[in-house]
Amino acid sequence: MLEKKKNNNHNHGFYHLKYKICVSGAAETSRMAPEAMEKVEELGRLIAKRGIILITGATTGAPYWAAKGAKEAGGFVIGISPAYSKIQHVKTYHLPLDYHDIIVYTGFGYSGRNLLLTRASDAVITVAGRIGTLNEFTDAFEDGKPQGVLLGMGGTTDMLPDILERAGRGRGKAFFGKDVEPLLDKVVEMIVEEEKELE
Repeated sequence: MLEKKKNNNHNHGFYHLKYKICVSGAAETSRMAPEAMEKVEELGRLIAKRGIILITGATTGAPYWAAKGAKEAGGFVIGISPAYSKIQHVKTYHLPLDYHDIIVYTGFGYSGRNLLLTRASDAVITVAGRIGTLNEFTDAFEDGKPQGVLLGMGGTTDMLPDILERAGRGRGKAFFGKDVEPLLDKVVEMIVEEEKELE
């Protein structure tokens, strides 16, 4: 039998695993707002400073800058790659290796990777992006994951309020904001609230 350890943060008897937050967003930075990279790097730093593990799609753009911020703040970063090997990751997909502690090679391409990426996370924060980012958002939406959406960054994220309105299924657990730290606060609050079901 596994020993139960007191979790002083959340007052339940189960061993407390570290939270994992995915930063999803634009791999192509040309469509992002000029200040987006700075904001997403700040987001990575804040995630790390709270002792939360950052998960990314092991790609360029917004997820890469989040990973950079997290590593520079002493954080731990896991990448979920569409490739089946390190060689394919670099040579075929042209994706980076730096600013990650672990990269998991799925071999499932982008669409399969996206589902594993969101399911491996306790919550998802979305920054800008195109169709792939929208796919990650809808995967997390269907799974009822807590989500933060950073507005004003360009691309998909600025369309999401209208998309959800037109789709007619409510906002799920998606929270929208223009400031990084309050958005992260809300996402962590939603994770903590969900964990009360373990009590």
